[in-house]
Formats: sequence, structure tokens, C-alpha cells
Amino acid sequence: MSTEELLLQAKLLPPAEKVDLIEALMNQLDRVDQGIEREWAAEARDRLSAYREGKIRAIPLEQVLEKYRAR
Repeated sequence: MSTEELLLQAKLLPPAEKVDLIEALMNQLDRVDQGIEREWAAEARDRLSAYREGKIRAIPLEQVLEKYRAR
């Protein structure tokens, strides 16, 4: 069945079933990629180590947000 055919079928569903379908599709897309999770954890450890060693400095959240509010 093509995407177009699926969409036509989905349009015929009652609202509650449409919500169920959308949730099921979103849940399938929202799976955790363990490889990416490991990469982010390593990056966070590296950044924390660099901060503790004085190699990088932290910027207060308010200062970061102000930069974007000024745009």
C-alpha cells in the first residue's frame, strides 16, 4: 500500500483512532539510538572534565538567553 493510500484510509478513521495512529507512528520514530546516547554521554563527560580543568568556562544561562532575545 502506498503512502497516499494509507493517508486516504487514515482520513476515514474516527478522531480517536486518528490520535491512536499518530501516537503509534510518533512512538516508533522516537526510539532511542544507543550509539547516539553513548556519544552524547562521552561529550558531556569531556566537557565537564574540560570545565573542571579550567580549559573552558561556563556562561550563565541568562547571558545566553539575552543573546537570543536581542535578535
